[in-house]
Amino acid sequence: MIAQASVNQIFQTAQIDEVVGEFVSLKKRGVNLVANCPFHDEKTPSFYVSPAKGIYKCFGCGAGGNPVNFIMEHEKVSFPDALRFLAEKYNIDIDETEDSEEYKAAQTERESLLVITNYTQRYFADILLNNEEGKAIGLSYFKERGIGDDLIEKFHLGYSLESWDGFTKTAVENAYNLELLEKTGLTIRKEAKTYDRFRGRVMFPIHDVSGRCIGFGGRILKKSEKAAKYVNSPESEIYHKGNVLYGIHLAKKSIVKNDNCYLVEGYTDVIAVHKAGIENVVASSGTSLTEGQIKLVKRFTKNITILYDGDEAGIKASLRGINLVLDEGLNVKIVPLPEGEDPDSYSSTLGSEQFVNYLNHKAEDFIRFKTLLFKKEASNDPHKLSEAISDIVESIAHVQDPITRSIYIKDTSTLLGISEEVLLKKLNFFIRNKKKRTETQQLPASQAEEVKIIDPAQSSNTSEHVQERYIVKLLLNYGNEDIRIKTHLNDEDDDTYITMNLAKYIINEITNNSIEFENQTYSQIYNEFVNSDSTLDQSYFSQHHDPKVSKLTADLLSTRYEISKNWKEKYDIFVPNENDNLGENVISVLNLLKFAKVKKMIKQVKDRLENVSSPEEYNPLLEVQNELITWKKQLSESMRAVVIK
Repeated sequence: MIAQASVNQIFQTAQIDEVVGEFVSLKKRGVNLVANCPFHDEKTPSFYVSPAKGIYKCFGCGAGGNPVNFIMEHEKVSFPDALRFLAEKYNIDIDETEDSEEYKAAQTERESLLVITNYTQRYFADILLNNEEGKAIGLSYFKERGIGDDLIEKFHLGYSLESWDGFTKTAVENAYNLELLEKTGLTIRKEAKTYDRFRGRVMFPIHDVSGRCIGFGGRILKKSEKAAKYVNSPESEIYHKGNVLYGIHLAKKSIVKNDNCYLVEGYTDVIAVHKAGIENVVASSGTSLTEGQIKLVKRFTKNITILYDGDEAGIKASLRGINLVLDEGLNVKIVPLPEGEDPDSYSSTLGSEQFVNYLNHKAEDFIRFKTLLFKKEASNDPHKLSEAISDIVESIAHVQDPITRSIYIKDTSTLLGISEEVLLKKLNFFIRNKKKRTETQQLPASQAEEVKIIDPAQSSNTSEHVQERYIVKLLLNYGNEDIRIKTHLNDEDDDTYITMNLAKYIINEITNNSIEFENQTYSQIYNEFVNSDSTLDQSYFSQHHDPKVSKLTADLLSTRYEISKNWKEKYDIFVPNENDNLGENVISVLNLLKFAKVKKMIKQVKDRLENVSSPEEYNPLLEVQNELITWKKQLSESMRAVVIK
């Protein structure tokens, strides 16, 4: 287990904007940072990061919390593993006691699979560098491709021995579970026999966005009609090919910095582009882009540049899949490589500097590139040209921005010599008939449960949970502040005010009225205020070790919209703040909480009265009911509301 001192150091060191910025592209908006939420699909940013408060909050799906919460939710890891992740990021040495057998047994299967793939990555790397077969075959192959020691280490490249079960035997000897080895796809078991999936191949570890090894790609080096050239890990609990891009863990910072992502086809293409000095590059591993991969790119940039190798026919076939990219609102450019070349071969031919210049100068807008390509192919055939025009306009229909679509129609009209009116009719046809995916965003309970002062005369079902929530919100935001409370110390009409700490006033009122919170998390936060020798601040709860508390704190501290100070000054408009009438708000919400509790108590007594027959039991209950009804009327009068029975 991790020592408490190390836990505290991690919480104090981790900066929410730095942690979240590793996974999404954050944009400045006022005092906050915004992005598209990494936890649900959205086109308009609703994900906010507050560096001042140290929290994140999505107003779409309800996700929220501190840096540790973010890593837990994003990486699907436990609390201790999230701490270890951040400790590694910030170079914090953590004190950790040896895990007990119970703790080891409690580790999830997913975490166990990640342990295995991490071990396997080291195993293949060791074989490549230290085994005779690995050096003679695998290392020689990489050296021939111009992949030096620095790139071998950077991408954790390796080699798998030619033997049938060399890896599996070694892994089992090192106490790795055979069943889990099979679940990762590294080991194949048929009847009583086991053998390695990857044999006699150079190995390319595949990492997730945070840099953990989740799978492998293996390239065979000897010619074989029976064996596939490339073999990838099968789908597993930790590896979903459609949601992974090779090299994303190394590319993400550079993608954000350059606001562009280069997309290539294979593993060696990514490595070759890195060799040329370009790091904002990923590969789809030989498959057409999937929706999950596009959304992964979209976290970091809205601009994608695709490098195509092969002839024009091959490029034309590949272009059809780009409509899916346009659907996500990304801007797409194309860089065609000369026929017979790929990024690996062409970068070697040109050299790094000229290859970079080539990419910068040859990048062309996707729609324009597609238009010129199709025009060239179909210029002498009216029927082919008609089909080509439909194909081009259909792609334009997938562009999300209407102004951009209009510009494309104008440009395409000029390039093809077709009137804009004709193209617009075709465009409108595609837009009308295009099957649009519908997003169903279910408001989280924290959003649906609107926090406001409720007039009991207008609500016959006043929820005490709403009031509990608002009380906790007041404690978190203003617990250290003093409020002025109006009192009547004599029979005269003159108002008298006393000044009191907000947290102490709320605690006194709730304690004196014997009110208990029903919601467990609200109760936990309230009780920590009660039991603390000093008034707690926001950071105590936003960095709380209980994820439920820290997430609720992020929710209650977050404000999506803030009115610009310049706007208020420009138009000389007074906009009241929540704390302008803080004392009145506190009294109102406490009265409403009391009112809700009294209503509930009256109902409970009434139910008991219906089941009581003897006067000895009935009369005391009736007396209690009358007292509660009197209290209810007093509360109603204090809130200046008429209570309808």
